[in-house]
Amino acid sequence: MATEANTITWWQWFVRVNDVKQLWVAQPTFLVSQGVILLAGLITLLHAFRKGGRWPYFWVGSVLHGLVADNLWHLVLPEYDNVWHSQTPVMFLGSRLPLYRIFLYPAFLYNAAYAVSKLRLPRYAEALAVGLVTVLIDLPYDIVGVKFVHWTWHDTHPYIFDRHYWVPWSSYYAHATFAASFFYLFDATRKWMAPKAAQWESAGKKTEWKSLLVAVLLGVPGGVLLFAPVYVPLHDVFKVHTEVAVFVLLSVFAVFVINGLLSEREKVKERLTTIDYVLILQLVVYFITYWVFVVFFNPEREWSLGLHETVGPCNEVSTLKTPFGPTLYKRKYFCPADFHEAFDFSCVGGQKPLNGAAWYVVCGTPFENRPEYIAVVSSILLMAAGVFYGLYAQTTPTAPQKKLKTK
Repeated sequence: MATEANTITWWQWFVRVNDVKQLWVAQPTFLVSQGVILLAGLITLLHAFRKGGRWPYFWVGSVLHGLVADNLWHLVLPEYDNVWHSQTPVMFLGSRLPLYRIFLYPAFLYNAAYAVSKLRLPRYAEALAVGLVTVLIDLPYDIVGVKFVHWTWHDTHPYIFDRHYWVPWSSYYAHATFAASFFYLFDATRKWMAPKAAQWESAGKKTEWKSLLVAVLLGVPGGVLLFAPVYVPLHDVFKVHTEVAVFVLLSVFAVFVINGLLSEREKVKERLTTIDYVLILQLVVYFITYWVFVVFFNPEREWSLGLHETVGPCNEVSTLKTPFGPTLYKRKYFCPADFHEAFDFSCVGGQKPLNGAAWYVVCGTPFENRPEYIAVVSSILLMAAGVFYGLYAQTTPTAPQKKLKTK
């Protein structure tokens, strides 16, 4: 693999095309998942241009924010690199960035922001509400995707060691803080530049692009600043399980949002349009897709050949210097003889990759308890149905009743 990496051209590193038929044999659920997210990205783009104003800028900004959030770590801060995606029909950046991930952030952020905009929340609560709804949208994707080996996590990285159905608790934390940070900066920067313009009314290309770029460049650092004050003291200093830090953060977000909901707010005057119903239908398809996976598909029948954590000596340790806390430690390499992940090597006869391997096969494993997964994902779907019903149906003005003529 090292020889191949040294001989490929820049273009071959930048983009790689894989055989769709082979990918379908290996991971049918992953291809379906990608299709659903690509569809969500395209529908949100269409919705943004139909709505006009600042919405197209927000869509573009969410794409750029996602590119920064996804690729900053392995390109700039490799000590924080912790996730490897299974191969997709089109891969970028040395097979680290799947095409569909470019559309994932608008699928999450745009849907969350537009739905929350219906509440007309005070600005101190709106960004936090977007963070909470983003986590809600992410939940089935994260829980189901990792179980079906759509990606693999670093086995011993201290920031992702604590898991929830194989999902790092810190993943939910990051989605909430990064989404809130990006939305706040996108909104606040433009408000500062054009204070007289309505929130979602365009103030001109020059102003909008400036505020967009500020949000893109500072969205991730701002998310880290939201991430650190609670997470670092609890997790890094006092060794508290990440689950606790997540519930502390979400509780703080919820308090601000509830206070915003109880405040005096402007009522929504616009009724839902056809493109709004298309956006809602896209969400329905998205959530039901992951429910179908846990009910009807089997993760042990899926396998992933591609880039994963590099294999090496089990006794070598590397340090992780945290920005505000003590030095943490992790294994320098993946240890096939001692790991705890949602995959094994049973589909290749138990043959484990050799030291130095970074491109190898991992195999999905059976549900430990399928009814439990069904119950969890079903609960998420019920919560999402209730939340989005409230955000759309309960905020939409009713049609005026026609007065009956009297003699």
